[in-house]
Amino acid sequence: MDIQARIYIAGHKGLVGSAILRALKKHGFANLVYRTSSELDLRNKDAVNAFFEQEQIDYVFLAAAKVGGIVANNDYPADFIRDNLLIQTNVIDAAYRANVRKLLFLGSTCIYPKLAPQPLKEQYLLTGELEPTNAPYAIAKIAGIKMCQSYNRQYGTRFISAMPTNMYGPNDNFDLNTSHVLPALLRKFHEAKQAGSPFVEIWGTGAPLREFLHADDLADACLFLMHNYEESEIVNVGVGEDISIKQLAELIQSIVGYEGELRFNSSIPDGTPRKLVDVNKIHSLGWKATIPLEAGIRSVYKEYCKQIEITI
Repeated sequence: MDIQARIYIAGHKGLVGSAILRALKKHGFANLVYRTSSELDLRNKDAVNAFFEQEQIDYVFLAAAKVGGIVANNDYPADFIRDNLLIQTNVIDAAYRANVRKLLFLGSTCIYPKLAPQPLKEQYLLTGELEPTNAPYAIAKIAGIKMCQSYNRQYGTRFISAMPTNMYGPNDNFDLNTSHVLPALLRKFHEAKQAGSPFVEIWGTGAPLREFLHADDLADACLFLMHNYEESEIVNVGVGEDISIKQLAELIQSIVGYEGELRFNSSIPDGTPRKLVDVNKIHSLGWKATIPLEAGIRSVYKEYCKQIEITI
């Protein structure tokens, strides 16, 4: 991307999109285009086509998506598959019709089979059954991958796909009903500490293993791939290390300074037993994550406390 390129960040208010926006500005890109969901509903095909026709976009980072944790995916499966299919279909097709030079589609490692060998290699896609709790979301993301690949094959577009592992960072969702595990735990421990609660309930058994990537690392990887990657095949983005939910809870407990008890609620499903990505491909291209988990969580906790105006 040349420095004057006109770059559209779809989903610039979200966890990933805001990190991409920060990274672009940091690297001197100023010709940036973005819209809030109230200004441009990406589920509306005509609105999206009109936007692309008017704005003359060169590059697209497609980070807009309907996202959530296990409970949200379980409770709203129709919303997750419908909204994500509409968003990505409209943006990818409009980018092709507007002759966008390159597009990066952001998927998720939930695209891989529930019981795939660990760590998850890119070639494991579509080799087994998905995790049922987030299958509608995963199927939508798989459709986005295949759409990018199909447009490349038929129309000669340059649409690439990155599969990030579990994300966290500034601008995360801290709603206890719809958030992912890390921000949910941060909020739970913080509120328990403030209230003097004797225990914190952790959803599930604590046994599942998860990998966590800071959004600023992902943004750096996205810029790297936009500059350096031209293949249709997907690329995993992660740190290559995982941690159990129990260990994560204990780490967050320590960072927050909560001294009560941890109680695990095994009536809530754990989801996939383990989800560690193989990062050999992106490492071989020349990129590696740099933000350690503890340091990253501490920075997010400080940000969260600023949002609710409490000093730590």
